[in-house]
Amino acid sequence: MRDRWQVIWTVLVFVFILAPIASIVVFSFNADRFPSLPWGGFSLTWYQAILTDDTVIAGFIRSLKVSAVVSVVSTFIGFATAYTDYRFNFTGKTPYLALAALPPTVPVLILGLAMLSFFSMVNLVGTLRAVMIGHVVICAPFAMALIRMRLADMSPDIEPAAWNLGASRWTTMRSVTIPWCLPSILAALAITAAVSFDEFMIAWFVSGLEETLPVRILALLQGQVSPRINAIGSIVFFISVTLAGVAQLLATRRDRKS
Repeated sequence: MRDRWQVIWTVLVFVFILAPIASIVVFSFNADRFPSLPWGGFSLTWYQAILTDDTVIAGFIRSLKVSAVVSVVSTFIGFATAYTDYRFNFTGKTPYLALAALPPTVPVLILGLAMLSFFSMVNLVGTLRAVMIGHVVICAPFAMALIRMRLADMSPDIEPAAWNLGASRWTTMRSVTIPWCLPSILAALAITAAVSFDEFMIAWFVSGLEETLPVRILALLQGQVSPRINAIGSIVFFISVTLAGVAQLLATRRDRKS
């Protein structure tokens, strides 16, 4: 009986969380301009509208560019940070790790304002480079956390054994450490891409006219309720869930191998 109530409670929680998202997806196919029941009929009008909107397409392309660059750079930084924690002991290691994990704990509004101030001083406000740098700051700790978990499963004697057999440090890194971490590296690429693609606040502060897709959605919401928002939201949700699902599958594969 207790297990049954736990299942019911879990289902209710998921329904509560997913119902607003499901309504966005459902009404993105509604022929009526305003979301209402009963349905006005099935239609792809709003998807066709965003596919012919140059500003939405431009924002989508910018978001793809930013998330691709951010995922690679964030994963590299995350791997370097995690490996430093795994392999080396040094004075100040605890503050080093605390600083590396700090950005996601800072309110995004404060982080966005700080980045706006800093990028204004270096003339980067209004560029995609500013958005990329800001997103790397947010995403790198996620990559570090994933890769640290994988490195924690690797025996500290494996690398010294390779060194004793004549392998250089770079050869060991390329042939032993990176292959061992590969599932987590790929998972980090996927999850950081998802976080960057969805991120709004930092991009809103520093992007200027180089609007990413979330910033463009806000512009569409100002002064009107456009049904195109439902179509855009559905596409963004699908991309984000796909990336998060890929990351979870890779993490599950890692756990099975461990």
